[in-house]
Amino acid sequence: MQPVLVPIILSGGSGSRLWPLSRELHPKPFIKMADGQSLLQKAVLRAQRIAKTDPIIIVTNKALLFKTEDEIKEVNPTHLPVSYILEPFGRNTAAAIASAALMLVEQTPEALMLVLAADHLIEDLDAFTQAVERAKVLALQNKLVTFGIRPTEAETGYGYIEHNGETVTRFIEKPNQTDAEVYCSNGQFLWNSGMFCFKAQTLINEMMVYAPEIIIAVKTTLAQSKLSHVKQQFQCQLNAELFALVPENSIDYAVMEHTQHAAVVPSEIGWRDIGSWRAMSQMSEKDAQGNSFKGEVCAHELTQCYVHSEHRLVAAVGLDNLVIIDTADALLVAHKERTQEVKHIYARLKKKDHEAHRLHQTVHRPWGTYTVLEVGEGFKMKRIVVKPGASLSLQMHHHRSEHWIVVSGSATVVNGTDEEFLATNQSTYIAAGHKHKLSNAGEIDLILIEVQTGQYLEEDDIVRYDDVYGRATSKSPKPNLSEKSV
Repeated sequence: MQPVLVPIILSGGSGSRLWPLSRELHPKPFIKMADGQSLLQKAVLRAQRIAKTDPIIIVTNKALLFKTEDEIKEVNPTHLPVSYILEPFGRNTAAAIASAALMLVEQTPEALMLVLAADHLIEDLDAFTQAVERAKVLALQNKLVTFGIRPTEAETGYGYIEHNGETVTRFIEKPNQTDAEVYCSNGQFLWNSGMFCFKAQTLINEMMVYAPEIIIAVKTTLAQSKLSHVKQQFQCQLNAELFALVPENSIDYAVMEHTQHAAVVPSEIGWRDIGSWRAMSQMSEKDAQGNSFKGEVCAHELTQCYVHSEHRLVAAVGLDNLVIIDTADALLVAHKERTQEVKHIYARLKKKDHEAHRLHQTVHRPWGTYTVLEVGEGFKMKRIVVKPGASLSLQMHHHRSEHWIVVSGSATVVNGTDEEFLATNQSTYIAAGHKHKLSNAGEIDLILIEVQTGQYLEEDDIVRYDDVYGRATSKSPKPNLSEKSV
């Protein structure tokens, strides 16, 4: 009987390359493709195809857990077991893969790992399945297997693998244009896809040789991390203090470039790493002038442009070879050949601590979402959606009062010592300093409009006394109004 093959999906990223659609708390895996499925959902479906009934492990940021769970529920009707390793922050792929390997050998010592990225696109799933079967054969021979993609163009944004059949000759970092053209025309070079297959124990053994400081630090972190089990699933919240001591490195640098056991499966699977808006535009259907439009676009004499609008009409006249991305709170205009430089805009926003690098106006929470509709002097308006059966924490605000108006569904409200039931078109008022809680006991989404008023309306003015999601902060101090603008 062959060992079980467990897909390990690495899901996260900074959200810099596809800004403003991607953000720090809405990175590339959550971006929807033309068919309505996100890249993460597509990765989960690929994993299900391989795993069949065996578990899947997702390594992601702790802050993305609830958003990830919502995405998976939409594409997991058979309820295939999904376990989570939750990072407090990213330490690159070596640490992420090491944590999954160490967790896996504890449960299934002979298990094989299939490491997949949540932000890749694979169009030929039959060819992918065949490539995985070949990788399994090599992995059972104690090889560390990577999947090499036959180049279709002189791409400078990917690493390359020089190979002789299934033997890796060397790994090459992202080349310049001249070298990329040589590699593309030479049959001995493949793109490095960043997908891997190996025995969990083999990887651990090789990390002990080439990256002992990483594997030992991860093992120490796991020993002091919070682990919970439910049936076939587990959830491991990595200890933040210890995880911060794990050296940051990629699995390629840490192990693959040094090991004597590297192998490659040359693959033609319709693989794409959508690393820029130019790459996204190349995937889209085009009109006779080479334009791609998504959303409501009115164009006159445009050529080779990509326009994406989510909320409003975008009109464009006399443009060539541009990317225009319009979201509710940010607009990007860039030349197609320079879309890789969008990361510099993201970096500037992050340095300024501008909210547009972290969040969209719609923010996901474990109980649902809220959307900021308008902010003015002394007030903020939100649209709040609470999922059926969900509830917000019992909480209090020092500096703001809140008015709630139910638009759809029904709400159970704790307000101080009182409890009331609100139906559609009914409202209530929560005074500053009052403990309160909002719940949806119904079978449909609860939708309400919240109007906040007060001298300070930032999200850190919240004290949680009781929370089913483990976020209680009843000892939180008052916000320091001198540290933030009112």
